[in-house]
Amino acid sequence: MGKICGIDEAGRGALAGPLVMAACVLDAQISGLDDSKKLTPLKRERVFNELCKSSKFLIVYFSNTQIDTLGLSWCLNSGLNAFKRYFNGYELIFDGNINYGTDIKTIIKADAKIKEVSAASILAKVSRDRLMSLFDSHYPQYGFKKHKGYGTKEHLKALEIYGLCDLSRASFKIKNEPKLIF
Repeated sequence: MGKICGIDEAGRGALAGPLVMAACVLDAQISGLDDSKKLTPLKRERVFNELCKSSKFLIVYFSNTQIDTLGLSWCLNSGLNAFKRYFNGYELIFDGNINYGTDIKTIIKADAKIKEVSAASILAKVSRDRLMSLFDSHYPQYGFKKHKGYGTKEHLKALEIYGLCDLSRASFKIKNEPKLIF
């Protein structure tokens, strides 16, 4: 098989905002590659900018509405199939243990083990974080710039006070919070 194309996602478990998936083939050595969750925001931004100059990549977005109407699994399957078409001839590796009905190879913790998957992890996370920070100016009461739509105490409190907003994933259920079940 040819070059490796790493695949990862950001926002799978968030309560608001999109699911962002990225696939990446490295065309040069990039220093600082690691699982995006292990890097500081400043280091992620630096590596992201390097990746944009020195790699072949594709980033796909699925809105909260698509997640609610089509399902998270459908979105993940659709993204993986888009990557298969775009990166035809590459060895595709997806972080995790489920390939959502595709024949893409999966490896648990691949984002910490395989540099191309680390690169995809950074591309997905920075893209999503930037978007959620932009959304913060439209929905300042929810604090998206800080928690990026994940189920933090601050976000749960905002949902309790203000209810759902246009970015909320209405199909997601919050465990152990009967007042907040949508």
